[in-house]
Amino acid sequence: MERHFEQELEKLNKRLTKMGNLVASQVHQTMNALIECNTELARQIIDNDNLVDDLDVKIDKLCQRIFALTQPVATDLRLIMSSLKINNDLERMGDHAVGIAKKIEGLSDYKDILKDLNVDELAAATDLIVRDVTNILNSRNIVFVKDIFEASFSIKEKVHTVSSRILEAMTQKTDVIVVATNLIMILSQIERIADYSTNIAESIVFLVEGRIIKHSRRPVELDSDSGVNLISEE
Repeated sequence: MERHFEQELEKLNKRLTKMGNLVASQVHQTMNALIECNTELARQIIDNDNLVDDLDVKIDKLCQRIFALTQPVATDLRLIMSSLKINNDLERMGDHAVGIAKKIEGLSDYKDILKDLNVDELAAATDLIVRDVTNILNSRNIVFVKDIFEASFSIKEKVHTVSSRILEAMTQKTDVIVVATNLIMILSQIERIADYSTNIAESIVFLVEGRIIKHSRRPVELDSDSGVNLISEE
């Protein structure tokens, strides 16, 4: 029974890693499609969304099976709890990537505007934060969690700046309302991807150290061991 339990936990770790890599690839393709206004790549992303959904269901069912057939404690329980949360956040992140892909076709004639608004830089930053948090998930090295928080904050600030510029343009030129609305929605989804990256980073810290960090209450400070400020649940 113990050997079977260990095998199930190993399977869970592998599936979680696979899920992280799959979503990171999905976001990477989406951001490339956005930068290039590549409608063909966007359609491929939409068509392949079922891969993420299928793996999401498998991870949930595996966690449920482990709970039902065993009585996990301590570290093993943290792994299962964290996996459920991380899996959900990854699936949501993938949904937002697909949501962005669905709006790319409407931007195909406005590639220059995207560049003028620095949307390409935002897309690159979003791609990077997802790849970085996936690397932390794979390595369980929480030293770099602080970088995720800082990158997420930077992305959100840039999203708000670009959104303000778009809203101003909408008041001056009525002919850009449709494309501007699409861009606002895309920027909102980019911000959500950054938020989910932060959520995953928090869950990884809980998985590794059993501590809950609340980055949103105050600025993140360096901890002498892990590199992040660990704040217990109140």
